[in-house]
Amino acid sequence: MGRHKSEPMGLARLALAVLAVGAAVTLLVIGGREVLGRLGESEPARERTSAPASEPATAPASEKSAQEPTVRIECVAETCPLVTVRVPGGDVLQHRDMSRGEEVSFHEPELDVVLADASTVHVTENGTLREPGEEGARESFTVRAPD
Repeated sequence: MGRHKSEPMGLARLALAVLAVGAAVTLLVIGGREVLGRLGESEPARERTSAPASEPATAPASEKSAQEPTVRIECVAETCPLVTVRVPGGDVLQHRDMSRGEEVSFHEPELDVVLADASTVHVTENGTLREPGEEGARESFTVRAPD
C-alpha cells in the first residue's frame, strides 16, 4: 500500500523538477539574447543624433572643430546595407544595416569605415561632406581626426 501512495508523489516531484529546469533554460535563453543584443550597442565614443550636421554659424572655428565628430554617417535610403565602423586594430563600433534617417557619429582619433553600398549614406568626415559613392559600390576608407 505504501508503495502505491509514493508513486504519485514521485511523479509530482518529477513534474516539478522538469518545470523548474524548463524555467531555468528559458531565463538563460532570454538573458543570453539580451546580452548578445547589447554587444553591438553604444560605446562611450559613439552618439546617436537626429540633429542636422551643420554647426551654428556663430561658433568659433576652434570650438567647432572640437565638437565635430571624426565621422558621421546618415542613412538616406530606405535601408542602408551593412555599415561597419571600427577602431583600427580594435573595437568594432558599428556593424549592421541602418534605416532611413538613422545617424551615427563617432569621435575616435582614427576610424576604418566600410560601406556595402556607398550611395545609400551621407558621410561627413571632420565636418566635411564626403562625395557619395556609386550605386551598389562597396567603399572602405580610413578617417583621422584633425590634430
